[in-house]
Amino acid sequence: MPRKPRLDYPGLLYHVIARGIERRIIFSDKKEYELFISRLGEVLLATQTPLYAFALLPNHVHLLVRRGGTPVATVMQRLLTSYAIRFNRRHKRNGHLFQNRYKGIVCQDDAYFLELVRYIHLNPVRAGLVDSLAGLNGYPYTGHRLLTGRVKCEWFNKDPVLGLFGKTTKAACQAYLSFIEDGLLMGRRPEFSGGGLKRSKTLQEAGPQERWAYDERVLGDGSFVEALLLAEETKAEKPRRAPEEVLGEVCAERGLTRASLVGSAKAREVVAARILLASKLSLESGLKGAEIARILNTTDSAVSKMLAKAREGRKCG
Repeated sequence: MPRKPRLDYPGLLYHVIARGIERRIIFSDKKEYELFISRLGEVLLATQTPLYAFALLPNHVHLLVRRGGTPVATVMQRLLTSYAIRFNRRHKRNGHLFQNRYKGIVCQDDAYFLELVRYIHLNPVRAGLVDSLAGLNGYPYTGHRLLTGRVKCEWFNKDPVLGLFGKTTKAACQAYLSFIEDGLLMGRRPEFSGGGLKRSKTLQEAGPQERWAYDERVLGDGSFVEALLLAEETKAEKPRRAPEEVLGEVCAERGLTRASLVGSAKAREVVAARILLASKLSLESGLKGAEIARILNTTDSAVSKMLAKAREGRKCG
């Protein structure tokens, strides 16, 4: 059976799992862990992709990210490809380092956000790399120590996590640690390996309608799965507009020339029009961040910021 296309919508939460091919080792020493973390930070900053949890283990990686202006597939391609090239060069090897298709599971925020943070950060315990909370606190290759310590990291988004545990940093850290400690007493959570209501509830608990609202690409309840599948159907039915048509429409609507719109002018009305154009090219033409950047003669990072502002404008509107 052919694989389904990835679900890709700005704002969605993703649990990403990347494994070494044939479960082989992808981190053989401290230097390689640090190399991956360094590259991870670079890619996240360049694509304006929020990261809330991560865990690196000898043969696989877990990330909890939110889709920003750049598709998660693009983020992962940049990250995994660049790391694999350096790893292969160091070990004088050729060929794939990671399994050809990483697992990217869309997750329902309200139900699973904190549970996934805990699940991901407890991976070193489940893998037997550490055997206690104290050991986890000293494990340097997860976001856990960034949440509990005073280490500053510009590419790790700890505030949305700690903000759910307390109003002050001290109180939030203490509550978070208690939450993690409680997780040590739990068994394995197979539902977090992916796949809709079928994994997040037993079929006996699910109602008739929820029972069929299942998709292996999603971790969430029946209504969440159903809404995503409906969005996919709508997207497939809606014809994409030609970028030139969208560009001409925005120029006419805002009374601007093409040259000014794709140039470097800083006037307020031009900046606003560029944000509108970037949004339309993404939503109506289906272009990716890099493609929009080429049309606007700017960087991927600038486009990510434009799309983020456009989303905020739609929320406020």
